[in-house]
Amino acid sequence: MGLAVVKALRPQPSLTDPDAIADFEQDLLSEYVLARASAGVGDRTIAGEADAIVELREWFRRPLWEMQPTDLDRFFGVDQKAMAGGTKVRKANAISIYFTFLELRHRPDIHAATGHLVANPVDEMNRPRAGREMGVRIPPPAEDLERFFAAWRDELAGVRKWEPAVRNYTSARLMSLIGQRVSESCLATIGDVRFDLGRFGKIRLQGKGRNGQKKERLAPLINGADELLRWWLEGPRWEFDDNVDDPSAPLFPSERKLRSGVNASVCDSTLRDGLKDTAVRLWPAWAERMSPHVLRHFAASDLFATGMNVVAIQELLGHRWLNTTMIYVHVNKTHIEDSWVSGAPRAALRFTG
Repeated sequence: MGLAVVKALRPQPSLTDPDAIADFEQDLLSEYVLARASAGVGDRTIAGEADAIVELREWFRRPLWEMQPTDLDRFFGVDQKAMAGGTKVRKANAISIYFTFLELRHRPDIHAATGHLVANPVDEMNRPRAGREMGVRIPPPAEDLERFFAAWRDELAGVRKWEPAVRNYTSARLMSLIGQRVSESCLATIGDVRFDLGRFGKIRLQGKGRNGQKKERLAPLINGADELLRWWLEGPRWEFDDNVDDPSAPLFPSERKLRSGVNASVCDSTLRDGLKDTAVRLWPAWAERMSPHVLRHFAASDLFATGMNVVAIQELLGHRWLNTTMIYVHVNKTHIEDSWVSGAPRAALRFTG
């Protein structure tokens, strides 16, 4: 007596038209999200993973179960070539996890319905490697950075070109307080600063996203940022021009004037060079390491150390991925030390009566 063929109880999808394929793909993504949630993965992390999967599907323009490693080569090697290394690493991880889900849960179904055998297109040949930005960055000690800014502030009284010096100081100091990107400083206008919003006021920060799209967010002026910007707008900013009441005027202007007579926005290289040149004079030990991004790391780490939760820091910095924020606050995480401290008494008890 032979064994009967065992048929799956799950109904086989009929993928004969684009609508049926789209519905099945949506069902797969929904099931994937539920599976990740059941594994205890955070909502924001799941949302980031789903965004990466949807982005890949829109680029591929075909069901993802048809994707081959050579297709992913083109995605990361051409379409995503200008992306930061850390961003590509996180997208690759999300894609790999999703294809593992397809292989484990739906490989037979997909093969029976389409003739395609699902295989993870992320392999050791095309998997993006972490760039320098994924490395361990240790920001300077808070006390040393405070002394640096205090020395910079004291130096301003005697500098020859006061206007650009005080502009560079204010922008850098703001980076150390709320962690805006240097490009966001350059794009900010006076109208972006709204002291009437929230408990401390807020600033609208604009960044350049993928394919030239703008990314905007409102960052609260916490950590003394409100006092700094009030001082800047009520005093030093007037030294550049008389357009402080113009909401479209740059918050951090250049010395160069446009044909309209309004000062142009400062460029990021000017702010970078101003910070580095000051570090050479006032903090030689950090001259080679000081940069706007170091100040951004410092802001995140310092806020975490003072008790701000990592999700709030993620929103403040404008990170799409929570994992990125964790890289910024790693120096002040204490879960290993806390575990050791709580475990030490238990270990000691084993050797006592």
